[in-house]
Amino acid sequence: VQLQAFGGGLVQPGGSLRLSCVVSGLTLNNYAIGWFRQAPGKEREGVSCASVLGGNPYYADSVKGRFTISRDNAKNAVYLQMNSLKPEDTAVYHCAVAWGCGPIATTSSGMDYWGKGTEVTVSS
Repeated sequence: VQLQAFGGGLVQPGGSLRLSCVVSGLTLNNYAIGWFRQAPGKEREGVSCASVLGGNPYYADSVKGRFTISRDNAKNAVYLQMNSLKPEDTAVYHCAVAWGCGPIATTSSGMDYWGKGTEVTVSS
């Protein structure tokens, strides 16, 4: 199983980025998929997750109203649209799959697979 994330980069505060993650080696229909991030010297933080059954996605309080997650099971992919970026959003963003959104939200050992991530830097 491989999860390849891309779309990161350097952006000014207030700017936008769209992250993408393509999954291979499993059928995404059976999994929740989402994103967590880790900034230098900080613990991992669950950012967002889209469940298997749909419904309201999970968002961390720190990104609510600014980030939007979407999944495309046909393409085995998940996306994260990030708007109104702040310097505190600077981190490596990883996509992950799990049986549900709980493990992704809490970045627990219950996550089944995750990728190496893509780096996002928000700076002027």
